[in-house]
Amino acid sequence: MQLYFAVPDTATTHEGVLVRSFLRQCAVSTDLARAVKFRGGGFFADGVPVLANRRIFPGQVLSFALPPEGDGVTPQPEIPVKVVYEDAFAVVLEKPPQLAVHPTLNYPGGTLANGYAAWAAAHGYSPVFRPVNRIDKDTSGLVLAAKNAYAAPLLAGGVAKLYYAVAQGALPLGEGVIDAPIGRRGDSIIGRCVTPEGKPSRTEYTIIKEENGLSLAACVPVTGRTHQIRVHFASIGHPLAGDDLYGGSRERIGRQALHCARQSFAVPVYTPLPDGIRVEMPLQLRTVTVESPLPPDMEALFS
Repeated sequence: MQLYFAVPDTATTHEGVLVRSFLRQCAVSTDLARAVKFRGGGFFADGVPVLANRRIFPGQVLSFALPPEGDGVTPQPEIPVKVVYEDAFAVVLEKPPQLAVHPTLNYPGGTLANGYAAWAAAHGYSPVFRPVNRIDKDTSGLVLAAKNAYAAPLLAGGVAKLYYAVAQGALPLGEGVIDAPIGRRGDSIIGRCVTPEGKPSRTEYTIIKEENGLSLAACVPVTGRTHQIRVHFASIGHPLAGDDLYGGSRERIGRQALHCARQSFAVPVYTPLPDGIRVEMPLQLRTVTVESPLPPDMEALFS
C-alpha cells in the first residue's frame, strides 16, 4: 500500500523542509522510515526518488510504499474472527472468552492472532497481528489492532478503555476509586497483588447495578497493570465472580466476569486512493469510539 502526504504551506519555509523532518510531521516513526529506506522502495517527491536529507517544497506530494513484512503467525481460518470496526489503519475485534490473544508457551496456536492472520490474508492485508491492547484469555471484549506499521505507533499513543466487571458482594451504587500499587504475588509468574513495593495503579469505577449479591461495575483502568481490575477489586474484599485466581467463586460463571466494553482511539483523517491512501496534512486525527454490550454469561448473573 502507498501512503501519500501533501506538503502544506505551514510545513515549510521558503527554503523547503528536509524529507526526514517532514516525515516526523507526518508521524512516520524512525523504525518505519528506516525500513522504507533499507527494505522498501524508498521515498518519492511527486513521483521522483528523493533521499531523506533532501528538501521538499509546498505543493509537492511525498509518498512511499509500506515495506514488505513477514508472514506472522500460522493462519488458522477455523478460529472465528468478529470484526466490529475497520478502517485503513485500525481494526477492532470482539474476542470471546476462552481464547488467548496471541501464541504463548501454553497456547502455541488456536489464538486470536492465528484467526486474524487468516482473516487478513483473505482480505489482502498484512497478516502480521499488532494488538494495541491485550486482554486475558478468559476476559471477553474488544481488542484493537493496527493494520500496518504506520498505524501501530499512532494507535499505541493513547487508547481510552472501559470494562464491565461483576464483583462479588454488594457495593454502593455510584462512583469509586481504588488507588493501590500492584506487584507480583510472591514468586508467581502469573499472580499479582496489592503491595507497597508495587507500581502505582489506579482504577476508577461506577457501580451501576447491585442484585443477587453481585455488583456490576463500569471500570476505567487509569493505569494498565497486569490483572489490574481483578487485583484491585479482590483487594477490597470483592473479587470478580468466577475469578478463582483471586478468590472469586465459579459457582455461577466459569471465567472471570470481565469484559472490555468500550475503546476510544484516534486515527488519521485520510482519503482512499486506487493504490493506497492520502493522509490529510497538516496531520489531523479523528476520534473513534467502539462499544460492545455486556455478554450473555455476565448478563445472566443478574437474571
